[in-house]
Amino acid sequence: MNHAFVAALAEACETAESLGGRLGIHPKTVARWANPGRIPQSRHRAEVAKILGKNVSELWPDTLNRREPVWFRPWVDIEREAAALRAFQLAWVPGLLQTEAYARATFTGQPLAKDEVGELVSARVARQAILTRERGPLFVAVLDEGIIRRPAAGDRRLMAEQLAHLVRCAEMPNVQLHVVPRETATYPGLDGPFTLAELRDGTRVAHVDSQARAQIVDQTSDIATLEHRWERIRGEALPRGRSLELLREAAASWT
Repeated sequence: MNHAFVAALAEACETAESLGGRLGIHPKTVARWANPGRIPQSRHRAEVAKILGKNVSELWPDTLNRREPVWFRPWVDIEREAAALRAFQLAWVPGLLQTEAYARATFTGQPLAKDEVGELVSARVARQAILTRERGPLFVAVLDEGIIRRPAAGDRRLMAEQLAHLVRCAEMPNVQLHVVPRETATYPGLDGPFTLAELRDGTRVAHVDSQARAQIVDQTSDIATLEHRWERIRGEALPRGRSLELLREAAASWT
């Protein structure tokens, strides 16, 4: 338990209900901030600290030790609070499902020092804890088949390990994987990857990748567009059972 946060609530004569009311969020969301590793989204952190008369670092020390890029942290906060995540990936295994070796291979050729790559890989792997925690989010991912057929860093052993890991993930009760077959004609997924997040209060936001820098999208019209695209992409993918069979076949092909 985050004793610092619980103590600060008591000192300020606040409860999850009263603080939630002041912030306009559900009391259950506030109560979860007392759990280890549960950090409010950046838009709430400073306001909560001000209400409780504390520094953010006093309430959530982990904010000082974060390894992911600063621009990516708001999305990591959203992931932690999400009830459901729906992701489409065109070129890479989703970060939440990558092995450490595969994650490292995604940075091949980038102008980064060895230590920088190590920090980024550690941060990516740490994010995956949300899938195995109690009451973790439902994660539905659609992958283009090219992802499981293209050798990351030209390494067959790395791919065999990554595909075996994907199979294990696909067997988790809160993870669903679907593959768009490579013989599929042009479809909306070719425009690029994105992830839709549904928070426990019903709020929907999205993360859209690009060659420059990804962005968080929360405009209702944009979310509606992405959800429409998601349904069309999902419609091109194989059912869960057949996708799992394909993943197992692909895993064997790399050994």
